[in-house]
Amino acid sequence: MPLSIFGFRALWSPYFMVFILILLAGYFYLTVKKRHQFKDSEPLKVSQAVLFLISMLLLYVIKGSPVDLMAHIMFTFHMVQMAFLYLVIPPLLISGVPNWVWKHVIEKPFFNGIFRFFTKPLIALVMFNGLFSIYHIPMVMDFVKLNIFLHAFYTVVLFIFAIFLWWPLVNKLPGQYQLHGLKKVGYILGDGVLLTPACGLIIFAPEAMYATYTDGEMWMKAMELCVPGATLAGLSISGPELFTNMPAREDQQLGGVLMKIIQEIVLATILAKVFFEWYRKEAADVDPIDESLVHRDPHPTD
Repeated sequence: MPLSIFGFRALWSPYFMVFILILLAGYFYLTVKKRHQFKDSEPLKVSQAVLFLISMLLLYVIKGSPVDLMAHIMFTFHMVQMAFLYLVIPPLLISGVPNWVWKHVIEKPFFNGIFRFFTKPLIALVMFNGLFSIYHIPMVMDFVKLNIFLHAFYTVVLFIFAIFLWWPLVNKLPGQYQLHGLKKVGYILGDGVLLTPACGLIIFAPEAMYATYTDGEMWMKAMELCVPGATLAGLSISGPELFTNMPAREDQQLGGVLMKIIQEIVLATILAKVFFEWYRKEAADVDPIDESLVHRDPHPTD
């Protein structure tokens, strides 16, 4: 059955598109037109603008395009959506926002203490992976997906903690905690390990665990998160099996595998960058060779 039966609003989320456009307009208005009103501001770099644009484009694709609709139909798309929302977009967003903007935001009296506490490496690792794992406990996920406000709240909270998770690795702001060397490698490996139990539970479960993907009545209720109720009321559909031939258990397994694969690709990319930076630093610190020793005659005359 075609997705078009759900209508344009469900497929392309026009309100979310407007929200993304407002964010983009506000970003360039602040960093270009109004930056002179802020102390220690610097011109916006092309690389920063590109990274922010990419992060916003990805955000719309996974939360505003038909990908979001498919994430409520197939668990595979749900996990791909989660992977991009929490593992790909946050580091791009952090790098795309100029340091002086971050400084003016997180140095506010209310935010400063909170930000410094939750970006401590151990706390950031445990909190994000803990919240992510709790969300994917079947009874928790099914409960959250049946309430549009609770679902929105949990999504935003997880995204904020994803920012906290990536901050020690990505941020370049003077005065903020930054991981270096082996600590950064350990942090990356720790993140990979802590997410493994949740993915393992999803992949190796003997049967499909989530009623919002298997029970027709609960699935229809969960679809209200992205499809207007009036539209759903006019449709004669019974469950996600009308839109996919993949059995629910295999769909769940594939989702868990893709989540882990995407995480490993992202972490491997960051790890490769860490080693490259380390190599470049070590090469720069090597003492230059004394040319007189290189060109010395191996058979000096007596």
